[in-house]
This record gives sequence, C-alpha cells and structure tokens, in this order.
Amino acid sequence: MMLYNAKIVLIVDDDPDIRDVMSMILDMEGFVVHTVSNGTDVPNSVATYFPDLILLDVMLGDADGRDICKKLKGDPLTEHVPIIIISATHGRETMNEKNCGADDYIGKPFDVQVLLDYVNKYVSN
Repeated sequence: MMLYNAKIVLIVDDDPDIRDVMSMILDMEGFVVHTVSNGTDVPNSVATYFPDLILLDVMLGDADGRDICKKLKGDPLTEHVPIIIISATHGRETMNEKNCGADDYIGKPFDVQVLLDYVNKYVSN
C-alpha cells in the first residue's frame, strides 16, 4: 500500500546491484523508490515522478552524472530537488562534484546507515 505522504526518491545508477540494494533499503524505510539505469531516461523520470530527492551515480554508461546534475540544477522546475552524487571516487566532495551543484556526496561502497542519514537529511526539510 502506497502512503500518500511518502517521499519519492529517484535512484540513477547503471549498476543493477547498486540500484536493487538502495531501492530495497529505502523501500523498507517507507520511501517510494523509482530507478533509472541510464542518463537518457532521467529527464522523463523526473517529469513523471517529481522526486523529492535524486541519488545520482557519477559514472553512468551513457552520461556523466555531473552533467545531468548541472542540467537539473539549472532548470527552474528542478533546481530545488536535492541531488546526492554517488561515486566510487575516494575522498569527500571532489572539486567536480562541488562544481556541478550537487547538494551532497556519498562514496561507494556506502554504509547503509550513512545512506539513510543523508536521505533523511534532505527529504525531511
């Protein structure tokens, strides 16, 4: 049963295992989760689902997540949607992630509690 006040999270990652794990974790916490496996489908998914938060992989098979982030943050319809960059790049907030307008950054592999803390931080505002 879908909760009417449940927050919507869009997961964008080309790795099906990562998508499945994040989706399962967030679903168990009561979020409505939608997933996208490539950059091409992001605009349509954002327009369809109106997510409260986007978890965006940096290295997608068909696109750079930083470019997608810049486009979403540059659009008046989506600039308010928090975007958390998910990256295997070690180190917190590399200069490229800061420059794309992302609200935050989580490294891979990620701790489940860290993921939940970040998600809750941005959807509870």
